[in-house]
Amino acid sequence: MSIEAVAETTVERRRWLSVLAKARADEVISAWDALPARPAFRALRAPEIGMVMVRGRMGGTGDAFNLGEMTVTRAAVRLDSGETGLSYVAGRDRRHAEIAAAVDAMMQSPSLRPAVQDRMVARLADAQARRRDTAARKAAATKVDFFTMVRTRSPA
Repeated sequence: MSIEAVAETTVERRRWLSVLAKARADEVISAWDALPARPAFRALRAPEIGMVMVRGRMGGTGDAFNLGEMTVTRAAVRLDSGETGLSYVAGRDRRHAEIAAAVDAMMQSPSLRPAVQDRMVARLADAQARRRDTAARKAAATKVDFFTMVRTRSPA
């Protein structure tokens, strides 16, 4: 596999892992339950709850600082066909983390990927885009444009 192919695969995987991690837990669980066929898997790392330090930067460019701690849940699973999936999700929902790891593994399987891509990942991404759009429209509705009148004195 070429370096470009590995890089592209990595970018794609980051995208679907991001969608799974940012999706609401109830959406992930209902999409999982709606799949017609779910492969068997076993836990390599049962869902664990822990804390991570969140770092920030003033203005996005300043010096990094510790913003605070955040609760995350992680999981790792292996499908019976051999693919391994990982997940990290915000919060304490163990089922969300386990399903996200299983979907990650399924997305790595050429035979399982098309179905789970269309039925789960694409739908979750669309739901997130709709929520972002709604939030942006609400914020735009409250926008206030300020302007300043400049007064000049004519020379006397």
